[in-house]
Amino acid sequence: MCGIAGLIDRRGHAPGQAQRILSAMSAAIARRGPDGAGFWSDPHTGVHFAHRRLSIIDLSEAGSQPMASGDGRVVLCYNGMLYNAPELRRELAAAGCTFRGHSDTEVIANAFALWGADRTLPQLNGMFALAAWWRGERTLVLARDRLGKKPLYWGKVPGGVAWSSELPSLCRHPDIDRSIDRGAAASYLRTGHVPDPLSIIAGAGKLAAGTMLTLRDGAEPSINRWWSLTEAVERGQADPLPGGPDAALNQAATLIDDAVARRMTSDVPFGAFLSGGIDSSLVVARMQAQSARPVASFAIGYKEAAYDESRDAEAVARHLGTEHQSFILAPHEVIDTVAQLPSIYGEPFADPSAVPSTILAERARRHVTVVLTGDGGDEVFAGYNRYSAANGLLRKLDRLPTPARAALAKLLAAPSPAAWDRLFSLIPASMRPRSAGEKMHKLAPLLGLDPARRYRQVTSQWLDADAIRCDPEPDDPDEVAAGLALLDDPVEQLRLLDLLTYLPGDILTKVDRATMAHGLEARAPLLDYRLVELSFRLPPSTLMHGGRTKWILRTLLERDVPRALFERPKSGFGIPIGDWLRGPMRDWAEELLSVQALDECGLVKPAAVRAVWAAHLSGKVNAQYGLWTVLMLQSWRRYFASIAAA
Repeated sequence: MCGIAGLIDRRGHAPGQAQRILSAMSAAIARRGPDGAGFWSDPHTGVHFAHRRLSIIDLSEAGSQPMASGDGRVVLCYNGMLYNAPELRRELAAAGCTFRGHSDTEVIANAFALWGADRTLPQLNGMFALAAWWRGERTLVLARDRLGKKPLYWGKVPGGVAWSSELPSLCRHPDIDRSIDRGAAASYLRTGHVPDPLSIIAGAGKLAAGTMLTLRDGAEPSINRWWSLTEAVERGQADPLPGGPDAALNQAATLIDDAVARRMTSDVPFGAFLSGGIDSSLVVARMQAQSARPVASFAIGYKEAAYDESRDAEAVARHLGTEHQSFILAPHEVIDTVAQLPSIYGEPFADPSAVPSTILAERARRHVTVVLTGDGGDEVFAGYNRYSAANGLLRKLDRLPTPARAALAKLLAAPSPAAWDRLFSLIPASMRPRSAGEKMHKLAPLLGLDPARRYRQVTSQWLDADAIRCDPEPDDPDEVAAGLALLDDPVEQLRLLDLLTYLPGDILTKVDRATMAHGLEARAPLLDYRLVELSFRLPPSTLMHGGRTKWILRTLLERDVPRALFERPKSGFGIPIGDWLRGPMRDWAEELLSVQALDECGLVKPAAVRAVWAAHLSGKVNAQYGLWTVLMLQSWRRYFASIAAA
């Protein structure tokens, strides 16, 4: 796990100029790799690589990067972890390749030299962003893993391209256009993240998950997909898993155990994040089953009981026998962390759970260098509340005549969220959904929408994003429409959309930046691509069996943990941001949401945002998520202005 940066410039800069640029780019990602810095240049072709190392596998100099293949044909600069390195190493050795050490980097470099990128990439089971240079062919390849676990920004510059693991690093190149991409900002204001392949600035983009960029001598860069989720869905539908629910359980159990075991490979101490929910509990349970010692597990909690999951995590940890630590946050710690978010994330990023994720990563790093997480369980095994709604209530409501749906939408939106919350308070707490009023107001506009438009509304931070933003949002990527055309089931449609957009744009971005800000490597067994592909070989009724979300994971977890310890309403990894904006964070928010500050932004409508802010302060609405998107945009703008000035 590391950070990478580089550039190709064929113009022939003055001696040392390219190296100075590269050094600045490398310094900006130093926290991703605190254990060493490496550089490689070929002045005859204008190719320059930089690497920041976080030593996980092969701590010796034999694991240092940039690294040449055994025959010297390929130079590789790589960020990530390859989980099937032992198998590939044996195959390469049988073909005559020699190895200096035991790093996974050396496996990929030799595979590229022997097989080329087209044949190698589909054989890699791991998370990665990489740059490889074929010296004889004068060809550069940039590539990103199947699901987008590791980031890679790139942009055209005079004479070639530049790239980096993080946007602020890429912006150290003087020829990158730093003006804001207004379409990307419009998407951000709705979703709370900047979706791939866009970036918040006009001169750069993100390499999309499962794609590779190829730049041959004298040609323009071309981007091709080496793995497609849509094609995986199509293959899965053509080859359904035989045998029913029991076969699905057995296959999933085998793959999960294997995925966990592969991610426990490490030459440094490792542990796990444990929230007490189904996904992380299952991962920790399977880790403990395969470990000869108590697994180190870490959780975070709050003084506010409604948001605190640390006691749930502690109960699971006691049952499994892990070496567990919980960290309880105070408001001042959150405020301090919020101030750091723009520099940590590099782009505006408005998932409030970035705050506890960042603090948890910092605390865990004091004890371990690698953690396993439960990320991906919801998307792969159908766990989100929106899947339940699509499978149940929305499926039924969609059968109503159009006038009836329109009337029902008005009825649902008429009471305020607070009024709905009072009504739901009559339901026992164990059965009551969190933020019920907000959910009812989100449900109302969904009636009658097609799948793509419904998904946009479900994942919007605003009931009406157009009311506050100044610019239209770009269309969805082509793969979204292609994937939806393959699926009829509403739950499967939502899973596909989440895997294509929300997972890489929000969840994986959050985890990567939060952990790498503290030199901590995070691994997600439930996002092993074999499990993703398996999930689309299963009928939706297996994933949502008997009306229960994540039926497979629940059933497997019950073999290790009593149901009473994990069966409770889904809550997510949130923070009481709405209350804090009215309390300890109010002055900070008021400054960023002032008329003058919003005018200077130029991306939102000041009067509309101010009206929402006033309503939130009065308690008439809880607009915490929408307001947080604007606050994070404003905070990022101030940070980015300092980079541009530098």
